Amino acid sequence: MFRSVSASWLVICLCATHVGAQQWATKMFKSTSHDFGTVARDSKVEHAFVFENIYEEGVHVASVRSSCSCTTPLITQSSLKTFEKSSIVARFNTRSFLGQKGATLTVVFDKPYYAEVQLTVQGYIRSDVVFDPGEVNFGDIDQFTPAEQVVKVSHAGRSDWRVVDVRSANPNFEVELSEVQRAGGRVVYDMTVRLTANAPAGYIEDQLTVVTNDETRLQTVPVCVQGRVISPLTLSPASLFLGVLSPGQASSKQLVVRAKRPFKILKIGAEGEGFEFKLPGDEAKALHFIPVTFTAGAKPGKVEQIITIETDLGAGATASCRATAEISPESAEKPLPASPST
Repeated sequence: MFRSVSASWLVICLCATHVGAQQWATKMFKSTSHDFGTVARDSKVEHAFVFENIYEEGVHVASVRSSCSCTTPLITQSSLKTFEKSSIVARFNTRSFLGQKGATLTVVFDKPYYAEVQLTVQGYIRSDVVFDPGEVNFGDIDQFTPAEQVVKVSHAGRSDWRVVDVRSANPNFEVELSEVQRAGGRVVYDMTVRLTANAPAGYIEDQLTVVTNDETRLQTVPVCVQGRVISPLTLSPASLFLGVLSPGQASSKQLVVRAKRPFKILKIGAEGEGFEFKLPGDEAKALHFIPVTFTAGAKPGKVEQIITIETDLGAGATASCRATAEISPESAEKPLPASPST
């Protein structure tokens, strides 16, 4: 009896130690579960579990596996230095599976120590609603240029089925519905999705919500919207390092701004103090050189500011870069969390 009880306590202690050792990895994730809700068959459905290395030592993801083939996991970046971010992308297989599905994704870390983190996803894949194509993907679009894509929304089973609304929180989306078929229990709409010319530069990661007349929990179905709006301006370097400076010392660098057509620079500014800029003349050119001078203040430490350049190419036609400098002597910085340990 004594041996049996002792062995049981040993197992409990080892399990508790193992569970505690995993917590350093779990702390890096913003969330560990996601519900896709109700989605259409053949639609593109994915979720990114974002995590950040909050430790002094480097972190490495050795592998990630899924408990069900209804979900495919992908790693955006395996090795992370301090404060670098990555994500585990869970892609729902809406082509081969139907109904309520779920999966557990096991993320395995081997550096700086071994640990496993489990992520869970679930969702309901409808068999009666199909999107073709499975997402709205505008691709690469020049800023100030409108774009559109047509998605065919099909339903089978009810001749009285209707799309009553399409919703989005993004003011740059416009949607037009056109019913093209209603016969034999099959209903088909052409859903034209337009991106307005006012869309800001950057990546589009959004969704539309198709609202139907279903009087069930399947009343709404999401559609992913992706793309990239490319600014007409190119600013280099994208990150400007001004050096290690003593208080009162000045550093001068140069920014280069390009566009496909001639333009004028209207304004240059920075978030903080100590920056001076020399505006170019009134001549419109496709290439501008801008001298930047930074004078270090009295407070030691790291300086990090955003420089923004406004042009006459149109509302929102701006370019920006991150400017950094170090003012010596170095100030005491807030320590990073202690390295994870077993």
